[in-house]
Amino acid sequence: MTQTTQQDTAQQEVAEVVGRARTAQAAIADYTQDQVDELCTAVAWAVARSERAEALAKLAVDEGGFGNYEDKVTKINKRVLGVLSDMRAVRTVGVVEEDPDRGLVKIAKPVGVVAALIPTTGPDATPPVKALFALKGRNAIIMAPHPRTTDTTAAVVDFMREACAEVGAPADLVQMLPSPSIAKTQQLMKQVDLVVATGGAGMVKAAYSSGTPAYGVGVGNAVHVVDESADLDDAAAAIVMAKTFDYATSCLADNAVVAEAGIYSDLLDRLVARGGHLCNAEEKALLQKRMWPDGGPVPTPDVIAKSAQAIAELAGFTIDDRSFLIVEEDGVGPEHPFSGEKLSVVLAVYRYADGIENAVEQVNAITGYQGIGHTCGIHTSRDDHVDALAFGTKTARVLVNQNLNEGAGSPRNGLPFTLSLSCGTWGGNITTENVNARHFVNLTWVSRPISPSPVSEEELFGAYWQKYGR
Repeated sequence: MTQTTQQDTAQQEVAEVVGRARTAQAAIADYTQDQVDELCTAVAWAVARSERAEALAKLAVDEGGFGNYEDKVTKINKRVLGVLSDMRAVRTVGVVEEDPDRGLVKIAKPVGVVAALIPTTGPDATPPVKALFALKGRNAIIMAPHPRTTDTTAAVVDFMREACAEVGAPADLVQMLPSPSIAKTQQLMKQVDLVVATGGAGMVKAAYSSGTPAYGVGVGNAVHVVDESADLDDAAAAIVMAKTFDYATSCLADNAVVAEAGIYSDLLDRLVARGGHLCNAEEKALLQKRMWPDGGPVPTPDVIAKSAQAIAELAGFTIDDRSFLIVEEDGVGPEHPFSGEKLSVVLAVYRYADGIENAVEQVNAITGYQGIGHTCGIHTSRDDHVDALAFGTKTARVLVNQNLNEGAGSPRNGLPFTLSLSCGTWGGNITTENVNARHFVNLTWVSRPISPSPVSEEELFGAYWQKYGR
């Protein structure tokens, strides 16, 4: 089969899937808010009920080989229920906002058909989260799975299709691209109305290059500052929780900790006490050689989201029953690959001295190498240190006294639950927000006349004229 024939075949097959999605979406275009919310509730329950979540978690680990079963069950449950809870108060049908003083009314309308690019590390939890966002806006959605984890994504899509039918909605509101390939995914992105890409930089770049409006994410590499005023037990617990959850499949998992010199040793002791293995110089060298055998910026796939024991064994040394590996680092950039995103239970630790400004400088250096725009955090009791980090870094999220995984939404904060964390123009994205249901509707603005309140030239230019003249 020639390349042109392959492209034509892919175009036709994708067009058939998109056509069914458009028919299904049209069938719910006039749904009331109550009907939409019932549909979303059914889809969420179809995935989050314990036996379903357990089956999906097992399939994801067995098929993809990333993460661990127990944490995937927790992730599915927390993300799906968190999104559903967030959306309860969100209106996506009809008039969603009124501002009488400005004569404005906003009316929400569907965006149409959404393409969702699914990463191989999240074939279980990512599809229902994106489906809920899409359905909340009365849209249809088509999943483009990673070829390595097609069966897992297919299973969760089947559950959601059953739920649609149960409440009288078309099952084709939720579909998966059959026999996925690069050619089909490219065609899908061209034919839909909106693309949501969660995954590696190549995937996101392809989405932005498709010619279709797209929400993407940036490279991870989150950095956690611990200052001299921090509760070190709380800080250590938070770092370990994020670093080890699902073997660090999350882009939010701590990749580096920047600790104040005076508490550096105490924090290390606490991290070791909570399951960390502090690598010596020889072990660090072995680990680096194994994780980046070609010297590139991305670690080799066979260490991604694996246990600490498995990674150590691959590197050529053995450890006790430890849950993560710690390497001390003082450099940033290609010559210091531990300063980048490791996608594994390997944590780089740095120290800083002489003020929070030096911590901010280190955070900027680390994220400037990889992860600009994404997320940082701080454990502190000083608001001025929070401000220094928030004002001084190019990061979309600054987590204060939390574990960094809470950047994707948590009962302990007000951030929207999501699995798509955008990084603004710093990270090549259009927004810095946690992508959520509000991003899946178009808004029509109705403008009515109001009583004019003109501003005089004196009010506008008076101060300028006084300082510089007319």
